[in-house]
Amino acid sequence: MEKEFEGKVTLVTGASRGIGKGIALKMASLGSRVAVNYRSNDDEAAKVLKEIEANGGEATLARCDITDSDAVKAMTRSIVDKWGRIDILVNNAGIVKDNLLLRMKDRDWDDVLNTNLRGAYLCTKFALRSMMDNFWGRIVNIASLAGITGNMGQANYSASKGGLIAFTKAVAREVGSRNITSNVICPGYIVTEMTGGAFTDEMKDELLKRIPVARFGKPEDVADLVSFLASDRAGYVSAQVISIDGGLI
Repeated sequence: MEKEFEGKVTLVTGASRGIGKGIALKMASLGSRVAVNYRSNDDEAAKVLKEIEANGGEATLARCDITDSDAVKAMTRSIVDKWGRIDILVNNAGIVKDNLLLRMKDRDWDDVLNTNLRGAYLCTKFALRSMMDNFWGRIVNIASLAGITGNMGQANYSASKGGLIAFTKAVAREVGSRNITSNVICPGYIVTEMTGGAFTDEMKDELLKRIPVARFGKPEDVADLVSFLASDRAGYVSAQVISIDGGLI
């Protein structure tokens, strides 16, 4: 039986762990070949590759600092050289360097904006050519509720994710005529390695009381939504901001 993304190629940034890993595994399970991008954690990235291959999927490692224009250009070229195309781009890579604005270091502002926003810009810019050549493409950006509501102590992170929302809408308008969609997902509290240690048990209990579905999210929840937005079934969905937060906002 043919899988939904048979013959497609997906690039997932920040795919060595957390939400990115969940997305990479999901897309591979549906037949897509997956380029597993990561910056530095060779061991964790290799585990994702091994898991995909053990389940019968096809993947390749794409180590790259997505803030480096030349490196991103080389990465996307190597994927196209290997598999002939890039059909689906998931801009998931992101970092946090939290602090109150008056205490925030300039470098922490720059690092977060460079990774979370510039990285998405570069990956989209260099992946788009293949999509435009094939007259089909899906761009799915992973932002955050912080990009909608703002978070105290996260001026840099909120700004980067709010910028990503606006970027997504602008791209959708530029490339829609080429049968390319661009959407952004804003996860709420998703349990990952990055978020696991960010809250005390007391904070988690209070947060849980505010979530109508009465549970925290999992990477698989986000991955399921990504797989829909990347499919032909979502061909008329573009420039949309979709929160996946259990009803939190």
